[in-house]
This record gives sequence, structure tokens and C-alpha cells, in this order.
Amino acid sequence: MSEVVPGRGIDWYIKWCASVLILTSIAFRAADGYILWDLVFGTFGVIGWLTVSILWKDRALILLNGVSLVMLIVGLLNHV
Repeated sequence: MSEVVPGRGIDWYIKWCASVLILTSIAFRAADGYILWDLVFGTFGVIGWLTVSILWKDRALILLNGVSLVMLIVGLLNHV
């Protein structure tokens, strides 16, 4: 029985780029003192995952990333 390998459509590239952005955001958060960079990278990462979740029509991911995006934007507005 062969394993099914998902195709590399646009969603594949977006989800991996978004994941790297979110991990970068977390690294800035751990470094302490880089709040703005944390918020910027996190915002773009969440926008990427929100895009993927809309493409996939996954309501749980849409909710998670939509709410996260609002929180990150509020954080950006409070920080600037």
C-alpha cells in the first residue's frame, strides 16, 4: 500500500511560510525586548494560516486564526 503524498498547491507553500513566520515570532518573544517584531511576524504568519484555513474551508482554523489576527492587530495598535 503506497502512502498518499499531498500535492504542492499554493496552500502548501503558504502554510509552510506562515509556519516559519510564526516560529520566528515565538523566537522574538523568547528573546525578550523584541515585542514589535514578535507582533509583526506573528501577524503575517496568522494571515497566512487564515488564508490556508479559508482555502481548506476549515471553520475551526478560521475561527482560531481570525481571533488571533484581531488580537495581534490590537497588540500592534497598542504598541505603536
